[in-house]
Amino acid sequence: MLEIRPVTKDNWKELVALKVRDDQKHFVASNLYSIAESQFGETIPGEGHWDMFPYGMYDEGTPVGFLMLSYNYEFARFQGFILRLMVDDAHQGKGYGKFGMNWMLEKYRADERVQVVGISYEPNNEVARTLYASLGFQETGEIVDGEVLALLNLR
Repeated sequence: MLEIRPVTKDNWKELVALKVRDDQKHFVASNLYSIAESQFGETIPGEGHWDMFPYGMYDEGTPVGFLMLSYNYEFARFQGFILRLMVDDAHQGKGYGKFGMNWMLEKYRADERVQVVGISYEPNNEVARTLYASLGFQETGEIVDGEVLALLNLR
């Protein structure tokens, strides 16, 4: 059974142990960095403060991936941003990425304050581009911190 669990003092170490393939390391920050970052959020000039929420993805109790949502209800352009989606190298190609994306999008859809969701990815990450486009994300043509920005209108 696939499930998503919040990161806690009981599971953070097993989630930190998850790794992407060597050729994917430049696509995503480490889970350790992400968990640390979530404790503080980030204030971005011109946008305001983003609160971050990390989760582990499990299949039959085995950790298989990591994801992190962020919210900033004051930012007019988009109020939700998918900061992280990673699937452990031993578990890739099994649909976990799409499962995680759909779970995050349902969380955003359930929150009426979120009108638009953003995501960004490396320009040469075709797997991510294809997955996000299949879920309705549209590239804006902008590059932010070296990554392609794509948005999904929820309402």
